[in-house]
Amino acid sequence: MLASRGKPSWLKILPPTEKFPEIKGIARKYSLHTVCEEAHCPNMAECWSGGTATFMVLGDTCTRGCKFCAVKTFYKPPPPDPSEPANLARAVAELKLDYIVITSVDRDDLPDQGASHFAQCIRAVKEADSSIVVEVLIPDFRGQQELVDVVINAKPDVIAHNIETVKRLQQNVRDPRAGYDQSLGVLRYVKETSPATYTKSSLMLGFGEQDKEVIEAMQDLRATDVDILTFGQYLRPGAMHLPVQEYVHPDKFSFFGQRAEAMGFLYCASGPFVRSSYRAAELFTRALVKKARLQ
Repeated sequence: MLASRGKPSWLKILPPTEKFPEIKGIARKYSLHTVCEEAHCPNMAECWSGGTATFMVLGDTCTRGCKFCAVKTFYKPPPPDPSEPANLARAVAELKLDYIVITSVDRDDLPDQGASHFAQCIRAVKEADSSIVVEVLIPDFRGQQELVDVVINAKPDVIAHNIETVKRLQQNVRDPRAGYDQSLGVLRYVKETSPATYTKSSLMLGFGEQDKEVIEAMQDLRATDVDILTFGQYLRPGAMHLPVQEYVHPDKFSFFGQRAEAMGFLYCASGPFVRSSYRAAELFTRALVKKARLQ
């Protein structure tokens, strides 16, 4: 499938709103990074307008080089900031959030790949306010289950891990240290170890995937009991990244969303600007978690 000449009419990014200075200011105040900015997310306007941001811990430099991602890379980033967990909790309190998404860069350079620091961030937020719903978007930790356990034991409410694309395109799209089966294994292990934890994954469309391959990926995710799924359009961050092969029409996103819910996913957010951390999905998940807490 060939890329369109220029972006289609449905790909119009909303302008910044009055919430931008507030969230950016607090992030800078506490030396925090948001994946919204670092990954050049096109959905910042909607999320930040609603007072939602996804914080990226363990620094702003990744040890991997996925060909779709705008986050900067280096084989040996600076060490994690030991004050980051406490600063994250302070920022969340100042923003008066009741739902927070925490993600991270990959840190293959660290002995535990950053798992303990990730867990400290979760605990700091929970200890500051136990009512907050905490969603985490985790790396694959190279499939090492003992490191996944470190995050599970910190008791986040939602654990997400993205397979990113269909099986055939994994090697072309993701860093060689990542992999389709490895990512499915992480999601399967989370659900087997902690059945009450909601799990989530995401695919980007527009790399040249075929519809039947997307359906197969959805079936594989359901086979691992993933609860929530998101689909979004891949948008090329820069000339060094993979070109867009197709701008997928909103009707196709609707089709995949309907198929996902028919397969038994609890919720699917599917649209050109949808990302793994997406406000509509967070609103649904917040309701799920709070209902479960009352039971």
